[in-house]
Amino acid sequence: MEHQNTLIWEVTMWEFLFVTVILAGGAAYMTGRAMANVWNGIGQLIVYMVLLALATRFIHFALFQGTLLSLHYYLVDLIVLVCIGLVGFRVTRRKQMARQYGFLGAEQRG
Repeated sequence: MEHQNTLIWEVTMWEFLFVTVILAGGAAYMTGRAMANVWNGIGQLIVYMVLLALATRFIHFALFQGTLLSLHYYLVDLIVLVCIGLVGFRVTRRKQMARQYGFLGAEQRG
């Protein structure tokens, strides 16, 4: 397939969606959940997303002839993965807080 080189993806849109959003995004979401489950902070999640974005760039390079050392597309992958990871973190943390401190909501309602 031919490279499209847009602002968001360097490979085709379908390859970007498959590798970055579905595969790496799923890993980012699960990493966010794992960080929330062990009560770690967002800083450690960001460190893991930096590493996951590097692996994602390598997959684009190895499978779809993308550019390995492209700062622009690395930052795009990183932003997408951080957003997905933070969603997983916030969803899990909200459930934890509701379970742990559910009595606070009952006092405010009554």
